Amino acid sequence: MSLIFDQIRKEIEANDVVLFMKGNEKFPMCGFSASVVQILNTLGLTFKAIDVLQDSELREGIKTFTNWPTIPQLYIKGEFVGGCDIVREMYQTGELQTFLSDKGIRCAA
Repeated sequence: MSLIFDQIRKEIEANDVVLFMKGNEKFPMCGFSASVVQILNTLGLTFKAIDVLQDSELREGIKTFTNWPTIPQLYIKGEFVGGCDIVREMYQTGELQTFLSDKGIRCAA
């Protein structure tokens, strides 16, 4: 598991916005992943999408890494933000936009 954790840490550290999701940003493979992609695109964010369906060890590893049972999982500047419901709620209240701004990430909305 430590190799997967190292891989996850490397991606999170190398990219300001990382989304571990089912599918990819062009073809999300679940509605929850699609919702988060839509929010990130609406905000005009550049992000790294990582398809957990391509690697079962990664799919299980990311859940253990965060102690969070569901996918998608969003990370901003190395910090775990949450899954679809949390991201959607933060977006609707404006908290996500404030969080991005506080982290030095510009967004369109």
